[in-house]
Amino acid sequence: MSAPDLSHEVELLVAFHDLDPMNVVWHGNYPKYLEIARCALLERFGYDYPAMRDSGYAWPVVDMRLKYVRSAEFNQRIKVRAEIVEWENRLKIEFEIRDADSGTVLTKAYTIQVAVDMATKEMQYVCPPVLWERLGVPRP
Repeated sequence: MSAPDLSHEVELLVAFHDLDPMNVVWHGNYPKYLEIARCALLERFGYDYPAMRDSGYAWPVVDMRLKYVRSAEFNQRIKVRAEIVEWENRLKIEFEIRDADSGTVLTKAYTIQVAVDMATKEMQYVCPPVLWERLGVPRP
């Protein structure tokens, strides 16, 4: 049995309001691009934020790392690819932001989210079965 494709890609156009005084995307706006891709990825599996809440779990981001390779500029078309690479004990999503035309890598990143039981406020050390079911991955 082959592993399911746990990735998704979105295309965005860099807006003027995302720029800093140097006329490149301000570094603090890249997490917004990651969030747009993450939401699209999770929606693909029917486990967006409302579905998470309805399943009884919050999934806060507890770690985020970004490596800026090149700056994105005004009106540049970019592609943000998100891929779930871990789902057993935490939800790790790797990201790559590329220029849509040339494919040049602009930024690499990852985020780590953990499941928190909303009723008890306790962090879960194993991802709940609902995540495995939504992703279509076998449990160990």
